[in-house]
Amino acid sequence: MIYQAWRHEPEVGPIIFRSRTVFEDATPELVRDFFWDDDFRLKWDPMLVYFKTLEEFPQSGTTIVHWIKKFPFFCSDREYIIGRRIWESGRTYYCVTKGVPYPALCKNEKPRRVELYFSSWRIRAVESRRQDAQLSACEVTLIHYEDMGIPKDVAKLGVRHGMWGAVKKLQSGMRAYQVMRKTDITLSRSALVACITTKIPVDGTIGLLDPEPEPSNASEAGNNDDAHEVHQGIDWKWVVIGGTVAVVCGLQTGLIGKALLFGAARRLARK
Repeated sequence: MIYQAWRHEPEVGPIIFRSRTVFEDATPELVRDFFWDDDFRLKWDPMLVYFKTLEEFPQSGTTIVHWIKKFPFFCSDREYIIGRRIWESGRTYYCVTKGVPYPALCKNEKPRRVELYFSSWRIRAVESRRQDAQLSACEVTLIHYEDMGIPKDVAKLGVRHGMWGAVKKLQSGMRAYQVMRKTDITLSRSALVACITTKIPVDGTIGLLDPEPEPSNASEAGNNDDAHEVHQGIDWKWVVIGGTVAVVCGLQTGLIGKALLFGAARRLARK
């Protein structure tokens, strides 16, 4: 597995994160189903504590789901109403998920509802790192942002301290799903819905993102705290995660960062 991550901090709105993950020996269809399968997500994602499908539109594969996610001790759990749908161009899948209004489900004080939410993937087959000219690996490009009601500095520290653990859970969860699918052909309802995609003609009308350049080695990339790239007109900065399979990044921590984190905890405890 390869994992790279960037962040962009617009003047207005939440921080935007972009990541690139490459799973060796995995198909786009398997990875697509894995991200959509909420039943299995409960087994590997410790943040997700509850989900329910509120509405389903079989013709387009569109669903509206209700999530409740457990957050760290310094803030309350968060609630999400997410609309999602998948488009397909060849064997490239565009999985779009975003927060949507849902008047039938009343908003309560707790858990706090996250209304500004966007988390979407492009999933496609790519050549293996073995360079054997076989498209036996799967690349996932993620764009994610959400307004959790947390100060940006605290959100960045949360990424710095927690994202590497989340990446490891993602990897182990995907491999467990891969093993499960080899032995159990019965798909959950959410995985079945993932197979219903909106076909897009492969005629060049969609501009695909270029493959991300890989640095020569992780330690070299990780030592440059100011590393950035300009992509699609956005100035992206590396996000240092940690570990050997990630390209690691430039969020500053230390005593000041920890003081900021725990100071903010008091302000957020009641939110």
